[in-house]
Amino acid sequence: MQQHELRPPRGAKKNRKRIGRGNASGHGTYSGKGLKGQQSRSGYKTRPGFEGGQTPMIRRLPRRRGFTNPFRIDYVPVNLRDLSAFAADSEVTPESLRDAGIVRSIRQPIKILGDGELSAALTVKTHRVSAAARTKIEAAGGSVEELTPHKEPHTKRQHGKKKKAPTLDAVGADQETPSSEGDAALPQANAADEDNALPQANAADDKEQSGSTNESSEITTAE
Repeated sequence: MQQHELRPPRGAKKNRKRIGRGNASGHGTYSGKGLKGQQSRSGYKTRPGFEGGQTPMIRRLPRRRGFTNPFRIDYVPVNLRDLSAFAADSEVTPESLRDAGIVRSIRQPIKILGDGELSAALTVKTHRVSAAARTKIEAAGGSVEELTPHKEPHTKRQHGKKKKAPTLDAVGADQETPSSEGDAALPQANAADEDNALPQANAADDKEQSGSTNESSEITTAE
């Protein structure tokens, strides 16, 4: 068989449906579009989800269905009454809880809750322990150790935070600084004033001396 002899299988290709070519064609009059209406007009096109003008399903349903926290940690709860299977002075760990059949798996973290009473002293080492359970375990003479450390709460940084008012010590220091600078500047100012005053005093002395010489010369000429 040659390439030019290839043919599509029978029934794979069909002729286009020619509508509106008279009643004899079998698709005349309404051309398969039914009677009047929006969908029978030429250029009919609607957006996805359009339901003829009524409120569509996408708007009839509530917009929000809650929030699923992707960082949530699901703990396996274990109550204090379940720890009665352990003997006194024994150590309670995720592995021992699994061996005792209290939990099925240790893939998820375990949290000890305070439902029930505890009479034996146990050393509890799990991922989390509630405050009520901790109080009862320690009251029975046992100890608690959490395997997962607590994270510090995240605090948002406040933009445009006002500056704190200056304290009394800071105000006193600010007030003392200019006075000390002023005291240090006074001798310099006095020295500058004295330097400026010296030429004036010298000029006045020169005038007095010249005046006295003139008077003496006048007296000699008069004689």
